[in-house]
Amino acid sequence: MERREITLLSRETIDKIAAGEVVERPVSVVKELVENAIDSGAKHITIEIKDGGTTYIRVTDDGMGIAFDQIPTAFLRHSTSKIRTDKDLFSIRTLGFRGEALSSISAVSRVEVYTKTPEAFVGGHYVIDGGREVTYEEVGAPDGTSIIVYDLFYNVPARKKFLKTAQTEGGYVYDMAEHLALSHTEIAFNVLINGKERLHTIGNGSIEDCVYQIFGKETRKALIPFGFESEGFKVSGFLGEPLLNRGTRVYENFFVNGRYVEGDILKKACEEGYNGFLMQHQYPFLLLFFDFQEGQIDVNVHPSKLNIRIENSRFVAAEITAKVHEALSHREDISEVKVDSEQTEKREPEGRSYFAEPFERKRLSEIREMVREDIRKDSPYERKYEPPAKEIPESEPYREPAADHSHERNVEQLTFLEETNKPEYKIIGQVFGTYWIIEFDSKMYIIDQHAAHEKVLFEKTMESIRKKTMTSQLINPPIIMSLTNQEQSLLSEYASDFEKVGFSFEDFGGHEIKITAIPGNMLNLSPKDLFINILSSLKDIRVNEDSDLVLERVASMSCKAAVKGHDILSVREAEALIDELMTLENPYHCPHGRPTIISMSKYELDKKFKRIV
Repeated sequence: MERREITLLSRETIDKIAAGEVVERPVSVVKELVENAIDSGAKHITIEIKDGGTTYIRVTDDGMGIAFDQIPTAFLRHSTSKIRTDKDLFSIRTLGFRGEALSSISAVSRVEVYTKTPEAFVGGHYVIDGGREVTYEEVGAPDGTSIIVYDLFYNVPARKKFLKTAQTEGGYVYDMAEHLALSHTEIAFNVLINGKERLHTIGNGSIEDCVYQIFGKETRKALIPFGFESEGFKVSGFLGEPLLNRGTRVYENFFVNGRYVEGDILKKACEEGYNGFLMQHQYPFLLLFFDFQEGQIDVNVHPSKLNIRIENSRFVAAEITAKVHEALSHREDISEVKVDSEQTEKREPEGRSYFAEPFERKRLSEIREMVREDIRKDSPYERKYEPPAKEIPESEPYREPAADHSHERNVEQLTFLEETNKPEYKIIGQVFGTYWIIEFDSKMYIIDQHAAHEKVLFEKTMESIRKKTMTSQLINPPIIMSLTNQEQSLLSEYASDFEKVGFSFEDFGGHEIKITAIPGNMLNLSPKDLFINILSSLKDIRVNEDSDLVLERVASMSCKAAVKGHDILSVREAEALIDELMTLENPYHCPHGRPTIISMSKYELDKKFKRIV
């Protein structure tokens, strides 16, 4: 084998390697530039991309700018104004702190900069191509910084081949801009994609207005204020009503000390709090802001800075789960059917997709675009844009028109499932052998008998487990089962929990066990299937320290005994079922998250039959 001489890599090669860690795709560039703009104290930030950001990215801000004599230094590796020593890494409150962004970006693209500090008479113009300085001169410029990135990865074509379509890459940029706008509501953000404005926030500091502008009025109306303080951290923000659920985690937004994070631990903890309020494989809308004390978290985990480490994470997760569940409980949660529900259910909430523009925003977009075109005619860069006061006055943020609720009763005054209101409701009858119709307080309530009975049985079983009144039934002959290594490990960990709920078993040599008893209320189920289903479900370990995994799995199995659709119940049986629902903490969802009750107001029925136009 040929011996090779050890040599030092060239600066150009080193920069390209470093760029591979920081600049993965166009959204990485935009994120680094916008975070620097935020750290500079900007009040207005404009993001513009073309072709998904592969050919053109521009980020313009009105922040403090870069002093002319420091511009070249800003493009050197590990140059930063954010930290001085390694101790600063654990108390970071700024965003772009690594000092590699501009160096890495300029190593794989052509970069042009216009910048000026407020105290300077003139600004600077700087061009760097593939890491090599091309232009460095004084020019007239407004306060702030405008950075243009051309032809990303032009000198590393192998990297460019791995990018997705321009539409997909543009979507990544839009989502990132959403996160930054939500975490910095005091800054006005504009996002232009291929010359069209797709996002605009007014930067008045109101998180509610920002939610309205990004997600639309339906989402804004379905938010539950949420917050608490615990040892070492505090939380504020909003939980979404269960009706805002989606099949992916796209609506879960977490911010830690001002920075958007993926936060797997935080996500799992919140999702556990929604247990019983959402169906399986459905995820909630979450907009939560966490503030951890210094030393509690480490953000310097990965170049993307999306992942964090949390000290005492199990305690933090358990606290979050308990508080989320508490916030969702003890409140009426009955979905009301609207006249136009078919139309509204089929479309995404306003503003979620950057391809969808509500009419009002589209008009504003056209106006702003004309203003920008005028600015560009006499300037080599885009000046910051101040929206005219008549368009979106900062003292009058986006507000939806006040709805006329004169036809509705106050939900706080009359809640359907309350014992005191029982004399007020009237059972009309059963339809399709499944749904019961009840009239109460100018509304028609519809109860799914199967979902309601599932909920009642689940809660009864959980109460028996908590009170240690669960019975155990011997089975003869006993059942011999073979377990995998993972199943044996899980059974060993949760053996005492299995015994609490009525199971009895013992080793039978090798990978086999012998089951001799099962919970007494499960006699109508296959003992083998019951045991293996519960054991298999434990693979998805919950985050709680004092987990009730096995207990809840057993309680869920009790739902198998619930009445089914098309089982005919008498009026007296229906009354008894409603009475039992009234005693529950959360009677509005079955254990799998499906609704037990929906409603439709007399007003909506009158509109449907054209009695009200």
